[in-house]
Parts: sequence; structure tokens; C-alpha cells
Amino acid sequence: MIQEIINAMLWSISPFGEAKVGIPYAILNGVNPVIAFFFCFIANVLVFPVMHFFLHFINKHFLKWRLYKIGAIKVAKRAKKGAGKNVVKYGFWGLLIFVMMPIPGTGVYAGTIAAYLFRIPVKLAFAANTIGIFFSCVIVWVATVLASGENF
Repeated sequence: MIQEIINAMLWSISPFGEAKVGIPYAILNGVNPVIAFFFCFIANVLVFPVMHFFLHFINKHFLKWRLYKIGAIKVAKRAKKGAGKNVVKYGFWGLLIFVMMPIPGTGVYAGTIAAYLFRIPVKLAFAANTIGIFFSCVIVWVATVLASGENF
């Protein structure tokens, strides 16, 4: 069971799935749903400080490399397109709702990038991302538990 929790946490910190994949993975592999929710949520929340550090301190050094810069611009355009209107118009609430939607392309990675691009203060961005992640995890958790027949 510990290996399944670790795998679920790795999915939850991965930009390829986040907790939207980690929670179902854990539950469908026999992890208690409450434990799955807790560990996947915490792992997903931990992405924000790492991404924030990367964007504010390391990104500027990597932008000197052409290939990295091309990829960074592409990612920034996608984040602006996905979150732009709502984040600009609604700020904190727009970012929270964007991160909360349990669909591909939304989540803490895109939310952190959007907060960086739209210059949302770090404490507000962290709060919006954390609350958004929580509600996204609840949606995925409930859907997975109901679909798998597990008990809450």
C-alpha cells in the first residue's frame, strides 16, 4: 500500500495528471479513499512553492537559451489563453475557479504560471491555488469513490 501511495503522490506532483490522476490511481489500487485524498492533495499543493521558486529565480536564467525560451513562451500563451479573461476580470476568484476545474490544462501548474504572468501577489496566488486544488480534489475524489463502489 505504501508503494501505491507514493505512486499516487508522484502522479499528483506530475504536470501530466496532478491529483486528478493521483486520487483515482490510489483508490483504484486499494488505498483507503481518505488516505488517498489527503496524500494526493498535499502533494499537489506542494507544487506551488516549487513552481513559484522556479518562475521567480530560475526561469530568468533559462530564458537565455533559445529552445527553452520558445517552450516557455508557448506554455505562457496557453496559460494566458486558458486563464486570462477570468484572472484579469476576477483576480483571486478567477484564478481559484480556473484551478478548481478538474479538466486537463487547469490546475496548480497552469494556475501558478497564470498568477506569475498576471502579477497576482504570492500569498493570494497560493491561497487561490490551494483552495482550487482542494475543490478539484473533492470533485475527483467523490466521482472516483462513487464510480468504484468504495465507501467514503
